[in-house]
Amino acid sequence: MMTKVIFKNVFKTFELHAKKSEKILNLFSLSKKPVKEFMALKDISFEVYEGETIGIVGLNGSGKSTMSNILGGVIQPTEGSLYVNGETSLIAISAGLNGALTGFENIELKCMMHGLTKKQIKKATPSIIDFADIGDYIFQPVKDYSSGMKSRLGFAISVHTNPDILVIDEALSVGDSTFTQKCLQKMEEFKKEGKTIFFISHSASQMRSFCDRVIWLHYGMVKDIGEASKTVDNYQKFTKWFNNLNETDKKKHKKEMLGKQVRINDQFKSLKKYNKRTDVKEIIKNILVIVPVVVMGILVLIGI
Repeated sequence: MMTKVIFKNVFKTFELHAKKSEKILNLFSLSKKPVKEFMALKDISFEVYEGETIGIVGLNGSGKSTMSNILGGVIQPTEGSLYVNGETSLIAISAGLNGALTGFENIELKCMMHGLTKKQIKKATPSIIDFADIGDYIFQPVKDYSSGMKSRLGFAISVHTNPDILVIDEALSVGDSTFTQKCLQKMEEFKKEGKTIFFISHSASQMRSFCDRVIWLHYGMVKDIGEASKTVDNYQKFTKWFNNLNETDKKKHKKEMLGKQVRINDQFKSLKKYNKRTDVKEIIKNILVIVPVVVMGILVLIGI
């Protein structure tokens, strides 16, 4: 069976700064303070094969959208390796849609980004408009759309670009039941065609009926991965236990788990070996980089 996706010891971290100035100083290596990082994903490893439908569940903030953005190529892992064999399409609320453009213009833009020719776009556009079913809003700027309308258009475009790997991030949670059923039917067609699907949803019934395996993310880590019904059962047992806690214990549990996602990255530790002369050279080099940028910015502001 062909391997389509491999996550191997993947981490995704985001730097935590108390002030914007700290971020700027760190950007130019002018700050020698250790950097505090939040691990949105922590040491994630799994393999997915052609034709599999993988569900992803977890509490809000568990890392589901971070994983979907990595799968969709929106962001890259901080550490570890990622292998994706095929064209990926991410479907999330307003993902990849330009709010200043009309729905019609977004169809052309997103299809071009997926490599479709003008002839292919012209052929696919009527089907996309029909599937989205948002009426005359197709000629209105996307910024005026409701979240449900954005989801409809995004889903309609993505499924008509014929991707190898479909990543659906909560895109069905904002639509009405009729549209959700239409989307599920389309996804069933993709399954029969042997396409690989990642499906992020809070619906246990959809996970059980639609997915082959489920990944349970818990505060950035894989808590469980396996056959859909069994993993969903384990997740629901946890959520039942969690929901039965009083508010104090809930906050205590969240604080404890979030604390495990923060680490100190002392990336400047090696600089301690350098002498003052070396530090001065580094500062001068950074100034030579910063000054031209500042000067250019001033010239632009005053209109020269």
